[in-house]
Amino acid sequence: MAYFAQLDESNIVTNVLVVPDDQVHRGQEFLANDLGLGGTWIETSDTGAIRYNYAAIGYTYDQTADAFIPPKPDEGWTLNTSTYTWEES
Repeated sequence: MAYFAQLDESNIVTNVLVVPDDQVHRGQEFLANDLGLGGTWIETSDTGAIRYNYAAIGYTYDQTADAFIPPKPDEGWTLNTSTYTWEES
């Protein structure tokens, strides 16, 4: 099984669903078309093995970095672009 995050038009995660092993290779098509959910779906990993962080609702997907980024905790925090996590400045 694999996890896929649904993105809105601003690349914000709105949903995370599990895809069966036999459909992982076509996760986007399986979720959007076969299940009729539409939208854009990007694979995520609960171990952080891909895209740096496990996607959760409210996270942002950065296409350039190919990373899921959690919401910024506070104005005084800085994004560490090696881990795509926030650190206190």
